[in-house]
Amino acid sequence: MANKKRNTILFVVLALGLLLMFFASISLGSVTIPLKDVVASLTGGQATKSTWEYIIINYRLPKTITAVLAGTGLSMSGLLMQTLFRNPLAEPYVLGLSSGASLGVAFVILGAGFLPSFLSVIALSSYAIVLASTLGSTLVLFLVLIVSQRLRNTMAILIVGLMFGSFSTAIVSILTYFSTAEQLQKFTFWTMGNLGNLSWTNIVILTFCVGIGLLLSAKSIKPLNALLLGENYAKSMGLNFKQARLIIILATSLLSGAITAFVGPIAFVGLAVPHIAKLTFHTSNHTILFWSTLFFGSIIMLFCDIVSQMPGYDVTLPINAVTSIIGAPVVIWLVMRKRNF
Repeated sequence: MANKKRNTILFVVLALGLLLMFFASISLGSVTIPLKDVVASLTGGQATKSTWEYIIINYRLPKTITAVLAGTGLSMSGLLMQTLFRNPLAEPYVLGLSSGASLGVAFVILGAGFLPSFLSVIALSSYAIVLASTLGSTLVLFLVLIVSQRLRNTMAILIVGLMFGSFSTAIVSILTYFSTAEQLQKFTFWTMGNLGNLSWTNIVILTFCVGIGLLLSAKSIKPLNALLLGENYAKSMGLNFKQARLIIILATSLLSGAITAFVGPIAFVGLAVPHIAKLTFHTSNHTILFWSTLFFGSIIMLFCDIVSQMPGYDVTLPINAVTSIIGAPVVIWLVMRKRNF
């Protein structure tokens, strides 16, 4: 009873924290917009200045929604992978999806120099980059799924995913070696991640992909709880292990693949947020971890987005760097605090 009351209080605090971070992310930036004007714009009213309203609706609201989607999707992917492989170091990109996406983008950006000028312009458009990233991660997904149907050992799938990632990274390295400085700079900018380049159409597509991924994750809550005690125990309880594993891999691939395609690879969140949720709620029950991971993922990504905007300055820091700089010390502190981790 005491644990239930404590969890309820924690969830209320997380919900309030998410609401605060959501509005703070829209309010803060190179131009600080008063909170009352943010609320007015989002509730159908008018802001004091028309320029503020334009900034909120067309720039900051899409970016904030993207941050929430990225935070929830990546953190949930990390939770799924850590439980499936029973490895605390597993993260969303452990199956090689990020490397596959990077390979697709590398072919477009770094290979554009070998195309005629009019085709080069098309290849470097944002839609072409998203499509290339999606195709790259999808190709790796299909390869992993084919292998997973042939392998009984789950750890073998982890090794195969890492090998796919290494192979893709090697091809990218060859492409970068023969690329110009301008192409390398554009590719480097993509690898740093960016939450602010999505149109409303892109956000609708990303929301759909993340929504399907989260539904598959919710369907996997009971199998994940069974897997905590080992694969053999889960099978003895009547779990269709192959089907459960396939659904978990599909959910992870859909979440991390779609997010990488639209915002680029983002480090730390998928690896660290599940640990933060476990250490905060003192549980391994995935019914609780499912919701707590979603809340923590959203809050942490929004906080990192606020920091990356450098409120009051015209400079924007790479979101990928900010998540790692802020996240790593937090996880180290939590682990040191909970010595029985």
